[in-house]
Amino acid sequence: MALTVSVTVERWPVAGYFIISRGAKSHVDVVRCEVSDGFHTGTAEGTPIYYEGESAEECAKNIMQFSASYPELDHATLLQNMPRGAARNALDCALWDLECRQQNKSLAELSGLPEPAPLISAFTISLGQPEIMEAQARQAAFNGQKLLKLKLSGQDDHERVAAVHRGAPAARLIVDANESWNDLDIAAEAARLAQYSVELIEQPVSAGRDHLLGGVRSPVPLCADESCHTSADIERIAPFYDAVNIKLDKAGGLTEAIAMAQAAQAMNMKIMVGCMLSTSLGIRPAFALAQLAHWVDLDGPLLLAKDRDDAFQFEFGRIFPRERAS
Repeated sequence: MALTVSVTVERWPVAGYFIISRGAKSHVDVVRCEVSDGFHTGTAEGTPIYYEGESAEECAKNIMQFSASYPELDHATLLQNMPRGAARNALDCALWDLECRQQNKSLAELSGLPEPAPLISAFTISLGQPEIMEAQARQAAFNGQKLLKLKLSGQDDHERVAAVHRGAPAARLIVDANESWNDLDIAAEAARLAQYSVELIEQPVSAGRDHLLGGVRSPVPLCADESCHTSADIERIAPFYDAVNIKLDKAGGLTEAIAMAQAAQAMNMKIMVGCMLSTSLGIRPAFALAQLAHWVDLDGPLLLAKDRDDAFQFEFGRIFPRERAS
């Protein structure tokens, strides 16, 4: 049966500024995709991966062009014929949502993933001066956040982590180096941060330079992000990393993200499930996958000035499942 596809571009303001080593963002543009069989409609959202050159307008164009070429859409057709990225993610997840509604089943039932339960999710502390990050961490801890994710830059990282630890001494910490440690002694940097309850280091080196981690004995597990996009990358990066951060926009949908998780498990790698800046619609399928994860970073909606009406509930550092709309 041919399906009808529609897509819109939406702009959502960020609460303040979201700052990482690549720059600051005051808003995020997302693509909202709807797929209908005439009786039921599936809806999903994708956030363009800006550091890979994607834009919301281009993603929307790609979705409409692809759906016109392949009107009888299914997951296999997407994986075989559409490049990974936010456009494929929005279309793939909209198909999953449509199938849930057609069969009156939950996403867990349909995908074989565990039934959803509340999860501790990281809360991101943007890159800034140590004293500013310390104040943000103190406020986050006051608000009940139990797991903080720090954005680092490769300069003054020790001072920033120490400051966050002072602000939230009881919090668990993840640090995201954002590919900035190429010229540093990785093991030595990790050892300095281990004393501050840091339990995971994301992407210490640039994608494509993973060989720099060969032979490194880090006291803190290393996690691939930009170095790993799909399940085909898992075997290649496994010798250098202990974990992989799976993001649906990066993988190009829930279908490929599940394959990534299975491939990681087969290689005895731990799983982190993350997200781009997004609304609750964007993290709905990621929350289903996050039931398999050791670390969860689905705070995208919390970083926005407002969320959708049917938002996830965030309380005391946890994200709670929401009922699928009828």
